[in-house]
Amino acid sequence: MATTSAAYYVDRMTVGDIAEVIDIERQSFSLPWPSNAYKRELQDNRTAHYIVVRRHDPSQSSQAHAAPKKERRDESRGLFSFLRALTPAQQLPQHEGPPTVFAYAGLWLMVDEAHITTIAVRPEYRGKGLGELILCGLVDTSLEIGARLMTLEVRISNSVAQNLYLKYGFKQSGLRRRYYSDNNEDALIMTAEAINAPVFLNNYRLLKSSLLRKLG
Repeated sequence: MATTSAAYYVDRMTVGDIAEVIDIERQSFSLPWPSNAYKRELQDNRTAHYIVVRRHDPSQSSQAHAAPKKERRDESRGLFSFLRALTPAQQLPQHEGPPTVFAYAGLWLMVDEAHITTIAVRPEYRGKGLGELILCGLVDTSLEIGARLMTLEVRISNSVAQNLYLKYGFKQSGLRRRYYSDNNEDALIMTAEAINAPVFLNNYRLLKSSLLRKLG
């Protein structure tokens, strides 16, 4: 992965990351995926690509950070709710010790479309640019696997996420009524087209370089 700064870098998610991913999942979403869903995605789903944000100096990862936000948001997950039903309810794995995974995200490649399935940042590390960093990781992954466009769903009420996606060239392309099962909220469909075209790439490279300087 080329998405890296002096402090953080994007890496492939492994089965060994699942406990920490589930820990972040439980704090971020009202309807978390079961751990076996991620295991199956990593091992069996050839269209799936999952990434994480790690820190170059893990000895510093136990430092105190701002209090976590309490809200739970299920972004880009309505079409993939069946993943929660792969097995009966089970106790989620627990992670102990300082964190080594600070954010994660995933996408499915469907023909030439990279559809973002999930994205989340560890609550106490939000507002530090890691959500933008993992989005850059998704763009890099999409380019590497030959996607022509990227799509996602985002809650109507989540203006912060919408503004980030707009910044990176996503535009509103549709609406899914009552998309989120926890409260029947509508979702905006947002799409970034022609991600391999010079117009998109030039803007993306400028934004990414600026972000990496800030993180560094």
